Amino acid sequence: AVVAYVVASGTAFVEDLDESFKENRKDDIWLVDFYAPWCGHCKKLEPVWNEVGIEMKNMGSPVRVGKMDATSFSSIASEFGVRGYPTIKLLKGDLAYNYRGPRTKDDIIEFANRVAGPLIRPLPSQHLFEHVQKRHRVLFVYVGGESPLKEKYIEVASELIVYTYFFSASEDVLPEYVTLPELPAVMVFKDGTYFVYDEYEDGDLSSWINRERFQGYLNVDGFTLYELGDTGKLVAIAIIDDKNSSVEHTRLKSIIQEVARDYRDHFHRDFQFGHMDGNDYINSLLMDDLTIPTIVVLNTSNQQYFLPDRHIENTEDMVQFINNILDGTAEAQGGDGLLQRIKRIIYDAKSTVMSVFKSSPLLGCFLFGLPLGVISIMCYGICTADTDGGMEEHETAKKESSDRELTDEGSEEEQEEEKNGKYTELSDGELKQKDIMEKKKD
Repeated sequence: AVVAYVVASGTAFVEDLDESFKENRKDDIWLVDFYAPWCGHCKKLEPVWNEVGIEMKNMGSPVRVGKMDATSFSSIASEFGVRGYPTIKLLKGDLAYNYRGPRTKDDIIEFANRVAGPLIRPLPSQHLFEHVQKRHRVLFVYVGGESPLKEKYIEVASELIVYTYFFSASEDVLPEYVTLPELPAVMVFKDGTYFVYDEYEDGDLSSWINRERFQGYLNVDGFTLYELGDTGKLVAIAIIDDKNSSVEHTRLKSIIQEVARDYRDHFHRDFQFGHMDGNDYINSLLMDDLTIPTIVVLNTSNQQYFLPDRHIENTEDMVQFINNILDGTAEAQGGDGLLQRIKRIIYDAKSTVMSVFKSSPLLGCFLFGLPLGVISIMCYGICTADTDGGMEEHETAKKESSDRELTDEGSEEEQEEEKNGKYTELSDGELKQKDIMEKKKD
């Protein structure tokens, strides 16, 4: 009964949307789940979405939560750029923001509150600055008055607000340990320190913010690794088993953490550091079986990877390995060349077949046995048809050859008649000679 009540109350705070939504939506801010009734991921998201509806209502959020069957209202879904299910979007005026984070209640609510609020949030006091700094692990701040840099900052914020918060503050609000070479300036606070944007060293502001929106050290999973692909950084990961507390597992993790912390100024522009629990995902990515614990460096832009050529014993070994990658002396493996693409197709096909047979052997036998059986029957039919046709052609040719022989030489009866004729002619001649001899004798 309690479960039924929770489900019913959650559904009450999530509105079912129809074709009228297109005309009425601009008066409010909407968080919408575009789903398909047959989609397994959509069904898994449904209870989480109901919890989101309850939470947003209880906190008094101005964001209204809804869901739309994208298969029934496909024209509206297409207009909003829905390409897969489920698709979560926050609709704010004429703008539509895609949610690409983990499908958990807290992450979705955090996204909705961030995007629905002001694009640039002011920090008028040191107390508020300290409060925000404690709450957010990564914090972007613009310092200064009106300028072309501020206009660019606002433009980038409108694009990347889906990932992180953007603030503005005056110089006297900043912590005492902060020193700025000039104003205006854009800064990022993370990992207990700060970095100031330098156009000459860091390039485009949007690219710099996209690179720096992650902490220096992360617990990396498949989704995070996908997001890191947009940063252009190399990703150095310790592949370990979180449940294994042996010295080797904890040592490699500590080495990566120390490099991320102690060599931040040297490597933070080019490298992202972290650890990954288990090797299943990394094995599928590299198409190889890595023995854990180990260390791998990924280049997500071209699918290359680097493995240390010797055992990593300490921080100095790891730093040397990174420097070898940067100066080009470390051997790169993988890549996105033609051979690797062919290998990927074969690997994916093999993995799919193995997963089907592993999860359901009978289904695997049916799915792969039936087509193979049909193909075998077709091949057998083709081969049999060719053999019969060849025999018939052979018999026909043999018959035609016999006919030609009979036509050229005649039948046995004709040959016998010919012999008889010759015999008859010879007998008559002999008789005539005999008659002549008798007449001479007379």
